[in-house]
Amino acid sequence: MVINPTHLQANALLSGRQAFADVGEPMARPFVKWVGGKGQLVSQLDANLPEGVRNGSITNYIEPFVGGGALFFHVAHNYPVKRFILSDNNTDLILAYWTVRERVGLLITSLHDLQTRYLRLAENRREEFYYRVRKNFNSQKSKIDLTHFSDDWIERTTQLIFLNKTCFNGLFRVNSHGEFNVAFGKYDNPKISDPDNLIQVAQTLKAAEILLADFEQVIELVQKDSFVYLDPPYRPLTETANFTGYSPNTFTALDQERLAQLCQKIDDRGAKVLLSNSDPANVDPDDRFFEHTYPGFRIVTTAANRMVNCRADRRGKISELFIMNYGDGKEP
Repeated sequence: MVINPTHLQANALLSGRQAFADVGEPMARPFVKWVGGKGQLVSQLDANLPEGVRNGSITNYIEPFVGGGALFFHVAHNYPVKRFILSDNNTDLILAYWTVRERVGLLITSLHDLQTRYLRLAENRREEFYYRVRKNFNSQKSKIDLTHFSDDWIERTTQLIFLNKTCFNGLFRVNSHGEFNVAFGKYDNPKISDPDNLIQVAQTLKAAEILLADFEQVIELVQKDSFVYLDPPYRPLTETANFTGYSPNTFTALDQERLAQLCQKIDDRGAKVLLSNSDPANVDPDDRFFEHTYPGFRIVTTAANRMVNCRADRRGKISELFIMNYGDGKEP
């Protein structure tokens, strides 16, 4: 099911193309830290964008696993794309996007108040405060009405951003019941409230349609002049590296197959698609999963930093894959 509050969507469509009128404005940055976020890979992604994104012949940008939205913010700020469609199946993340876009002033006030109260506390009291917020965040999940804006949206988005900025490693992870379960992170002066960036984010999001939906459902929105960027939970390199806890439903091997089928459907419609995923060669040079799963697609290897690991000595450079249906002899 696709959830898209119509009263919010009307506001977005009304003001969307005015969002980038002042090209001198600083570029918005992701307002949450998301596992697998592409902030460090934006330059590599930019180098692999289809030419139509740059020259304006591609008018629709679609991102079904929006996460922190690093590539979206980059494209929206730099290229003449007219329509943006962002989606994810993470309820709390999409609720936060809706709230930032529509009520950024109230959100900034709420975040400032929470930050002030938190930073005044001693470290042991901060930890107690964190777990109280986490408990409340989890207990209220089922009570949120996703179809109509309310003050509950402000409170929940405030709590989400607070937990994201103060939890261990900046993770968003939930258990099988959909409860946020990341432990407290000991940061001296976390930047919980960032009003300047939130204002820029809200302005940029005015150009976006924001949907709560499964990735497969975007196919009905794909046209020939579309570019689709897919950044799913990665195929795990090892059995113990399977971090897919962004939602209570893990991203399975069947989902990887569904994703490949979606890419083929996008290609059949004449649209451009770029997919990020893990590189099996990091652990097994003979693993040809993606070559077999994406026949006829171009596969490029790029370097990335492994950021999510409880042990610092296991964070470092690894390779990732960009999989696309254009470039290097294919249609640009």
